[in-house]
Amino acid sequence: MPGNGSGGTAVTRSTLRQQIADALRDEVLAGRLSPGQEFTVRQIADQYGVSATPVREALVDLSAQGLLDSDQHRGFKVHEFSVADYRMMVEARALVVDGVFQHYERTGRRHEPGPGPFDVQTLVSVRRRAEEAARAARAGDLDILIGYDLRFWRELSAAVSNRYVSDFLHRLRVQAWVFAVPRLRSDPDPAPWLWSGHARIVDAVTRGDARGVRDEIAACNTHELAWADRLERREKRGREGQEHQER
Repeated sequence: MPGNGSGGTAVTRSTLRQQIADALRDEVLAGRLSPGQEFTVRQIADQYGVSATPVREALVDLSAQGLLDSDQHRGFKVHEFSVADYRMMVEARALVVDGVFQHYERTGRRHEPGPGPFDVQTLVSVRRRAEEAARAARAGDLDILIGYDLRFWRELSAAVSNRYVSDFLHRLRVQAWVFAVPRLRSDPDPAPWLWSGHARIVDAVTRGDARGVRDEIAACNTHELAWADRLERREKRGREGQEHQER
């Protein structure tokens, strides 16, 4: 029996809220909203031609995900992650992922009841994401890489862990990309720092080699931490150069 319509309105607003949150997240990941950039609810509402309520809700959601900072008087701004933040993201992700695959290696099953984690359909989908992500990484194409990389890791983690772990890992990876995007875009040759070993992980998964998967993921983390080391050295040289000019 149809209701009075209030439920449909709530669903519509919730859907709009998610659409706005997704669109703004894409803007941040694409670098069109840069770290530290400030904006108000009204500015975003005008940009998308919607009312303020779903925009405010979307911005609060993104703040809860660590992507935005809110100020009661000035509105919102894109969060500025430091190299130290990025390093901690990679290390936190490594600890969780290693635990997930150690569990799978010991038991041969995921953390919650269900069908086998890597059925044929899952493998085909994950491999397609892996191949596209690796191709984009080798070409230095950030716009293509980010989407495929996020979907690759999301599908992989969902296959071997429960949704809480998968959501946590996805959030960390989004935050890591928010940190990385402006720095990679300012690099004249970012390709050497874009990890492209996605397909090797799928190969190890296909072989049923959980240890091999862990080794490949560890190699990815090592690669990303080496990039963080490079950034730290570059920032240190920049500070030293600025101090020298001020003397």
